[in-house]
Amino acid sequence: MSLSSFSDRLLVWFDEHGRKDLPWQQGITPYHVWLSEIMLQQTQVSTVIGYYMRFTERYADITALASASLDDVLALWTGLGYYARARNLHKTAQIIVKQHEGKMPSTLDGLMALPGIGRSTAGAIMALGYQQRHPILDGNVKRVLTRYAAITGWPGRKATEQQLWHLAEQLLPESRIEHYIQAQMDLGATICTRSKPLCSQCPLIIDCEAYQTGNPTQFPTPKPKKAVPLRQIYWLIVRSESGLILLEQRPNSGIWGGLWSFPEFDNLADAKSFYRQNFGLNQGVLLPQKTIRHIFTHYKLDIFPHLVHSSVCSQSITDFESLAWHTRNDALRLGLPAPVKAFLKLLE
Repeated sequence: MSLSSFSDRLLVWFDEHGRKDLPWQQGITPYHVWLSEIMLQQTQVSTVIGYYMRFTERYADITALASASLDDVLALWTGLGYYARARNLHKTAQIIVKQHEGKMPSTLDGLMALPGIGRSTAGAIMALGYQQRHPILDGNVKRVLTRYAAITGWPGRKATEQQLWHLAEQLLPESRIEHYIQAQMDLGATICTRSKPLCSQCPLIIDCEAYQTGNPTQFPTPKPKKAVPLRQIYWLIVRSESGLILLEQRPNSGIWGGLWSFPEFDNLADAKSFYRQNFGLNQGVLLPQKTIRHIFTHYKLDIFPHLVHSSVCSQSITDFESLAWHTRNDALRLGLPAPVKAFLKLLE
């Protein structure tokens, strides 16, 4: 393995083949690097582009983001998933305005002290936003380095991750750090892909240890598999004669934190009990709808929606601060989980 020529070859490749026209690569600022890095966590570039464009059009800088309501931020994030990212973006923007005069910290430790910013994201901001010499270790870079040095062990293990950080620091060039970091990400995204890597087009093929094994896709070591649990919940979709829909704002922590959803129950009996207590025994029949399966990273969720048309808008629900009536169109402008938004769109 030749450490001295790794960065040189990568930069030559980047100059000819690297991505240079992505939206967050234009008019680069630490804010735009931070936003794009957060959006790109476990999310494809093709998916992120539209969200990034809409987000930066609405919130051009940190001050604008800090001044927005969390509901508006979550509404703009709807469909991108991993909603804790959006909550942390909003919280961090407010901290930066209050404690750093609206400017992102320019040190690694200062960045890592902020909610939602880990070492790799902080390194990307330092390298791409401030042109300072720091490594990153996102999914693409982990794959490139794991294969280049044939590092065994699941990268999520602390010992393997420490080995990768050490290698990443060793390989840093003295100059053009922002191009080098981008080149690593681009190589992993376009050449050193998870399956069917284009090894013949890779500038690192000469001394890539995984390539020498004849089976580069055995690296990185996959995460040990666990049985994926299945959860079940019941939605109560209450619709008034005037077309208003009852929605509930979820707690900030946990699944779909801070988003608006239909009242949710662990079983149908609880849903019926809630309806009887707030709308009376004779206020409608619960009509089962098509079951929805939603896949999360760590489990599967089966949702059993039950629609009921009520002749009254129960006033007793005002005792619950988290519950409110919305028109369908107003509801679609809120921050909603993807399956809730999809269900609302189907409601006539």
